[in-house]
Amino acid sequence: MENTLVIVGSVVKPPKLSTSPAGLHHCQFSIEHRSMQIESDMNRQAFVRMQVVVTGEWSQHLTRELTEGIVIKVTGFINRHETRNGTPLLVLHAQKIEMIN
Repeated sequence: MENTLVIVGSVVKPPKLSTSPAGLHHCQFSIEHRSMQIESDMNRQAFVRMQVVVTGEWSQHLTRELTEGIVIKVTGFINRHETRNGTPLLVLHAQKIEMIN
């Protein structure tokens, strides 16, 4: 089965770098997308804010490049995470990030 999401938006929370107990580097930040979409011949405003996770060596370089307000295109897969209190979240696990501006 395929699980791919491509979204263009602006970075709204600066990246946070962490390292897992297994030694994997993670970069987490939030992206916001706003656009006008056509649905059933009607205009509909689309808005989403979601968390993005980047894992691996390249995540360390991103923390310097990704600043608040920069527009990026993220390609990856979505996965369910849970907050500490058990609230489910959909998180985009980035496999490719392109700078737009």
